[in-house]
Amino acid sequence: MTTLTDDESWMARAIGLARRGEGLVEPNPMVGCVLVAPRDATPKHGTSEVIGEGWHHAFGSPHAEVEAIRMAKTAGKSTVGATAYVTLEPCCHYGKTPPCTLAILEAGIRRVVVAMRDPSVQVDGGGIAQLQENGVEVSVGCLEPETRELNAPYLTRLEQCRPFVIAKWAMTLDGKIATHTGSSQWISSEQSRAIVHRLRARSDAILVGSNTANRDNPQLTVRLPNIAHRSFSERLAEEKQTSQPCRVPLRIVLDSAASLSPTSCLATTAQDIPVIVAASREKLQSQNSAKQNAETLEIRGCEVLQLSGKNHRERIAELLKILAERNVTNLLVEGGGTLLGLLFDMQLLDEVHIFIASKLIGGQNAISPVGGVGLEKMAFAAQIVNLTVEKIHGDIYCYGRIKR
Repeated sequence: MTTLTDDESWMARAIGLARRGEGLVEPNPMVGCVLVAPRDATPKHGTSEVIGEGWHHAFGSPHAEVEAIRMAKTAGKSTVGATAYVTLEPCCHYGKTPPCTLAILEAGIRRVVVAMRDPSVQVDGGGIAQLQENGVEVSVGCLEPETRELNAPYLTRLEQCRPFVIAKWAMTLDGKIATHTGSSQWISSEQSRAIVHRLRARSDAILVGSNTANRDNPQLTVRLPNIAHRSFSERLAEEKQTSQPCRVPLRIVLDSAASLSPTSCLATTAQDIPVIVAASREKLQSQNSAKQNAETLEIRGCEVLQLSGKNHRERIAELLKILAERNVTNLLVEGGGTLLGLLFDMQLLDEVHIFIASKLIGGQNAISPVGGVGLEKMAFAAQIVNLTVEKIHGDIYCYGRIKR
């Protein structure tokens, strides 16, 4: 077993704090901070004392460094000469909150240990430089791989100009997501479906293909006990009162011919919870039925996004770029097999959540979860890392990230 250094131990604690913001801070990164007093300032010399800690709770709320400094001051602890362990480079610009570098300097913190630089254009080394120019000792790179894994969604959006793509499906033990007639409700247990709603709750958007939208008529909403009976407008009103962000996933249908039924659950609730129908501009211009249905969907409240790509691959790439520009960080894809297969072939799947029910349905023509062309050799198979397997009320729940 590898023994962590003092810096690594404190940074590991900061990473644990940062993770508490998952699903709440996006499009911001998850950030944690631990403040440690100078050794000569502790009751027992040669030991270290945590005087404050914090994490970024939600988009628009104070950042981790500010929370940690505030905690120290509330407890009557001096921050002068302290060391701050921060999972991401402190910001140096005015956004929804003042710069964290300013708070660090005002607190008299002597040393800042940063896990990794922030690649955002507003920071990108500027925070580190500002601290160093003002006499603060800065160390960069402590547990950087762990921090990159923590903030993979944020980094994917910034560095690859696309959302972090999370695939979810439920299947039988013989690997089917529907019978040969298309029947699919319900494969997994009610307890497994509750986990899916928690996945939705931490996602910025949910994507399905047109076949799934028209066959299953899904709502694609978050239905958890504390928000199940509150509409989008009610949650917006609560946001204004509490200053906490209202996180309601955007619902998206990849639908080249804009074939979504105007009477579907998605279309009839689009005024309340946003819906995007990602269509082909070429088809809307050349097919009267597609154009007319698109106009009806817009009247219902859907946004019909006209993509210029000539094929599915080009349109998916274009859609993901647009979503990243709209600050969509986590994109949950709920099928079907054609869409998931296409994303797999394009090497765009980042994380998988699979629910395996203790059922068999058979059928040579029954639908499999991941279609597409697939890989030619077993040696090329995608590897799932950090795989976790749980038993959920008779189902097997597997999740992990795809190795790059």
